[in-house]
Amino acid sequence: MQQLTLSARQRRALDTICDTFCPAGDGLPSATELGVPEALLGLVARDPRPAARRELRQLLSAWDSAALTYATGHGWSRFSALTQERREQALLSWCDSRLPRRRAAFQALRKGALLMYWALPARDGSPNPAWATLGLPAPPGPPPGAPPKALRPLAEPADGATLACDVAIVGSGAGGGVAAAVLAGAGLDVIVLEAGGYHDDEDFDGGELRALTELYAGAPTATHDQGVALIAGACLGGGTVVNYSTSFRTPEEVRAEWAAHGVPAFAGDDYAASLDAVVARLGVNQEHNEPSTRDQKLRAGALALGWHVDAMPRNVDGRCDMGEQCGRCGLGCRNGAKQSVVKTWLRDAADAGARLLVGTRALRVRIEQGSARGVEAVTAGGRRVTIRARAVVAACGALQTPALLLRSGLQNQHVGKHLKLHPATAVWGVYDEELRPWEGTMQALYSDQHRDLDGSGYGVKYETAAALPHLAVPFFPWRSRRQHHELMQALSSSVAFGVLLRDRDGGEVRVGRDGEPVVRYALSRYDLGHMRAGVEGAARMHEAAGARRIFSSQSRMVGYEPGSDGGADVARDGFLRAVDACGWGAGRTHYASFHIMGSARMGGAASTSAVGPDGETWDVRDLYVFDGSAFPSAPGVNPQVSIQAVAHMGARALAARLG
Repeated sequence: MQQLTLSARQRRALDTICDTFCPAGDGLPSATELGVPEALLGLVARDPRPAARRELRQLLSAWDSAALTYATGHGWSRFSALTQERREQALLSWCDSRLPRRRAAFQALRKGALLMYWALPARDGSPNPAWATLGLPAPPGPPPGAPPKALRPLAEPADGATLACDVAIVGSGAGGGVAAAVLAGAGLDVIVLEAGGYHDDEDFDGGELRALTELYAGAPTATHDQGVALIAGACLGGGTVVNYSTSFRTPEEVRAEWAAHGVPAFAGDDYAASLDAVVARLGVNQEHNEPSTRDQKLRAGALALGWHVDAMPRNVDGRCDMGEQCGRCGLGCRNGAKQSVVKTWLRDAADAGARLLVGTRALRVRIEQGSARGVEAVTAGGRRVTIRARAVVAACGALQTPALLLRSGLQNQHVGKHLKLHPATAVWGVYDEELRPWEGTMQALYSDQHRDLDGSGYGVKYETAAALPHLAVPFFPWRSRRQHHELMQALSSSVAFGVLLRDRDGGEVRVGRDGEPVVRYALSRYDLGHMRAGVEGAARMHEAAGARRIFSSQSRMVGYEPGSDGGADVARDGFLRAVDACGWGAGRTHYASFHIMGSARMGGAASTSAVGPDGETWDVRDLYVFDGSAFPSAPGVNPQVSIQAVAHMGARALAARLG
């Protein structure tokens, strides 16, 4: 892992901040004893934006000055000279600040320090002693007897090399993998460029640290104000390697809505045929859905209220253990049960002759006389590569696809606009029994009780997810070392009901001066109304399932006990008022996006969309978008099947055109 060099003063500030979030005590090591500052610097070094490194250095340079401490109301002492209690109070002054930039800085430091504290093993490689306090087993390590990797990517080309093909595909995830299989299967010469590496069963050790640094994108990891964490895969196979295997078809009403944007095929037989092909190739089924303890609580609460609950459709086969291994599904499936595009479409593409170039990042599309004629790229080793092609497919996700288009000079006003995130928050229930929420089927059940809250098709979906620390910590409040450890100690008896919003209104992706994507997003008043209804609904399900304490994912501890005086309804009303008082905006409520979509949307005219009904950009001929960026609106369901169907339909038409 690369490191970011700091001055002695900057390093002292970082060490002290990390040790304030996670000091030694009760037999546990401090953050510095575990190596958290070094790991945190490694994460920052993965961010390609020079501005991110510059901003961190500037913050740390100022942090340990007496003037900055005075500004937080703690006298003229340096931060590092304060007691633990006063350092915590100084941090909280940033958390609760009226200044959005201060709140954003606090949230970035909080998430980075705590994620690394709970993900790192001890310095000697032995299990982190903090894991044992939770009852959390150490990562199991690489699976014995794992099959060898089936795909054979090209060796890194020489500097200045030029490769030629019919179609260059940028991105190898749900969109790019499917497009590669369809196009190569039609006899076309295809090259797939993937910025990440190739990791498969033998590499999946079940550890959070390796997955976070090898399988997930290093930037951007949040919106510009840290209001929504952005979680995206960054490896061969993209998000399909680390998603939770949930495989919904595009809902019929959403298909009709998309067709009304000027793409009638969404409501017709072509898209239906592509949905069928995707579901069949992924082996989507509802036969491997043994409910985890989390799902059992969701089902108990929903049924007690008379609400909808149903089994998840999942793209797994009989190797899915639906137990301890399945809880680590988001870190790569160690059993080889999840039918990612690495196991399916990319293998089909390779069998048909497609070439895979990993560790290679596309810089821009080569445009000649108004048509896309290839890609300029750079390898992880810094070598420049040119791909010449008859057509280019952008399928690198709804953050990187618009950035690629903008770097390539596209001027359409809708490129980067209409970003949808399905922002999710969590409502936690603490129960009287041990639940070990990090085990069991990743997502076996769901509730659509509030999928349509106002007759417009917009609302929320309730789901659960295995609560390993990297998923729990971002949604927990942090008010002190003691409170944080109390929350973590209760994790084994806690369940999070996720509230996944179908957002009607959205944000945008811009590019900075360095060409990297910058994400701006804030929930509208309309969407916040639905999110609030979802938080109330999740709390009601926890009550009905027997939770003894319920709390939300706010920057402050906001919770209640359903059995308190006045009854559950009174307690819940007070809880919701307290949530409102804390606030729903950036740095007030913790949100994450696992579904990033819509930033180069498809439509019937250049005045309303970035690409046409066949996925071709309005600005440049032979340049296509075949990923979630093309969604006209948020689908309201986990999107992998919809992304693959969009790519399948578009690639079939492109194959026919190229002949």
